[in-house]
Amino acid sequence: MELTRRATLGAAIVAALVATTAACNSAESPSGGGDGGSGNSQIAVDLPRADSDFWNSYAKYIPQFAQEQGINLMTPTNSQNDIAKLVANAQALTSQGAKAIVMAPQDTGAIATTLAQLEQKKIPVVSVDTRPDKGKVFMVVRADNRAYGQKACEFLGEKLGGKGKVVEFQGSLSSVNGRDRSEAFAECMKTKFPGITVFEEPTEWEGAKASAALQTRLAQHPDIKGIYMQAGGVFLAPTLQLLRSRNLLVPAADPKHIFIVSNDGIPQEFEAIRKGEIDATVSQPADLYAKYALLYAKAAVDGKTFQPGPTDHDSNIVDVGNGVLEDQLPAPLVTAANVDDKALWGNQIGG
Repeated sequence: MELTRRATLGAAIVAALVATTAACNSAESPSGGGDGGSGNSQIAVDLPRADSDFWNSYAKYIPQFAQEQGINLMTPTNSQNDIAKLVANAQALTSQGAKAIVMAPQDTGAIATTLAQLEQKKIPVVSVDTRPDKGKVFMVVRADNRAYGQKACEFLGEKLGGKGKVVEFQGSLSSVNGRDRSEAFAECMKTKFPGITVFEEPTEWEGAKASAALQTRLAQHPDIKGIYMQAGGVFLAPTLQLLRSRNLLVPAADPKHIFIVSNDGIPQEFEAIRKGEIDATVSQPADLYAKYALLYAKAAVDGKTFQPGPTDHDSNIVDVGNGVLEDQLPAPLVTAANVDDKALWGNQIGG
């Protein structure tokens, strides 16, 4: 089984970074105020992994929005889905002069000590896509991940007519995203579509594990009619490879068709929707993640503060408890009906 692995964006992207000192346009900020200027203050970004097309797309947006916002961006690090590397990277970035750090902890339960250390050093943290289980962050930038599971459930439930068998590739349950998507999907299926049997397959966000689980389930239950992939960036390629080898990539009108809904919104998923290989995905906003993570990091350095409520970019800042604010960005469901919408980031960045 092969994972689709994009080349790590290290040297090539870093060489293209343009760090300037222009001030960020405060009108772009949601709600909040405060004086001060980040000037030449260095802002750091740790990329969470390089084996996901979604996160590699996010990485491509970082230098673009850093330049647009006049941010002095440090050379991005990559923690490679390893909490120990994230901890080490945060320490190194701090010693190199970072005044704010943008990160995306994949294990949301293991970063609390590092967050406490950064708080003591007065280095604000913006968490992207994931919300740490404990610890202080200046802002969480993510979408409503429970809505991902809900939308996937409703799509498959309707396509299957409320009955049949579905395989769910769960993300890591040590991650708030994996838990949110899994819990919402399960609750929706139990409540709205009790006639559907769901095979929950823990994967730790690893495509190889998902492929192996699907192969086993198909052998045991050849009548499987649906698949929910919680992360197309790592699950799409191995899933299509396996289904193709079993002659199961057939049009939706074919009785053998397996309805597939994914999460991410990468260009490869869009192409698969156009080909009829998968049926839908929830477009996780890689572009907005990069844009607003950097905006909030700069705002933190500038001494700005924010309050719960609607923003000027069609999202809502919510208090998720313990004083943690989360900007919940929109994440639309993409099907054959709207896959060519030019407003979708997956149609802008290229494959």
